[in-house]
Amino acid sequence: MSLPREAYQRAVQALHVAHSVVTCAHVRPDGDAIGATLGLTLALSEAGIDATPTLADEGPPPATYSFLPGIGMYRPVSELEPPDVFVSLDTPVPSRLGLAEPLMRSAKTVIVLDHHPDAIEFGSVHLLDSTAAATGQIAWRLLGHFGIRLTRDAAFDLYVALMTDTGRFSYDSASPEAFRDAAAMVEAGVDPAEAARLVYQERSAGALALEARAISRLTVTNGGHVAYAWIDGADFAETGALPEEAEQLPDAVRRIRGVQVAMLLSVRDGEVRGNLRSKTGFDVGAVARTLDGGGHRAAAGFTYAGDMRSLLDRVLPLLPGGASG
Repeated sequence: MSLPREAYQRAVQALHVAHSVVTCAHVRPDGDAIGATLGLTLALSEAGIDATPTLADEGPPPATYSFLPGIGMYRPVSELEPPDVFVSLDTPVPSRLGLAEPLMRSAKTVIVLDHHPDAIEFGSVHLLDSTAAATGQIAWRLLGHFGIRLTRDAAFDLYVALMTDTGRFSYDSASPEAFRDAAAMVEAGVDPAEAARLVYQERSAGALALEARAISRLTVTNGGHVAYAWIDGADFAETGALPEEAEQLPDAVRRIRGVQVAMLLSVRDGEVRGNLRSKTGFDVGAVARTLDGGGHRAAAGFTYAGDMRSLLDRVLPLLPGGASG
């Protein structure tokens, strides 16, 4: 990781003098967003700093991460006053803060922690590192500069952030630094088997039924280099699966032998939300950005206004085995 010590110290100084801190990640938060937010918030609270997590969307946090320590700390944006410090996590651009963007803009100081390659500087203090495997890893390093001993609960949240954003440490982003930080989290009390079980082996019957539907629609194309599947609103209604339970579906498609890129398409209300996963180094983040989305080399996403057929006509040529991929 490439952030200088001075960058962490600026963030530490701003947090130490803050009377109130609000933490928030991007809309439709994933494991890294939720884990990094809660891990940082718990650690700040344990250090005597008044810190509160909030969500960029309406409604409760994703039920799939209800086991995370500190999940009950979330408060709606509507209940919060402008804080001394607003910490934005895993959010490359301010619009991705959704409902929390006005609160961010009203804060005296904004600290941005992010590892997306397309992240911009929209705060007062920036901890931006595209070499980090997860935003949770940046939060872990930041807390190390506080000089406090982290509890198991804060470490557990940050471990889940790191584990999920590296695909169980299977993506190219699983660097030596990621493994070293994961080991330090384990030394702080995290049980890796427990974390893996709670994230990957405690799925609902509805989530498995949704996965079965997606796999039944599996299509391999582009000369065998690309596989995609799709789900729609009716699938959620009929299986009883929650929207957040689709998070692991792209990796189910990714398991096919020989495929370089996997894509899951979620069709709803006249738009298609796409999630891309790469297996062999192809940069799916660059493809997502051509569709006004974003992400990393190994994992990225976008939202397309139109139908699935027109999207496929546009995106498949950009992927391996396509006309320009």
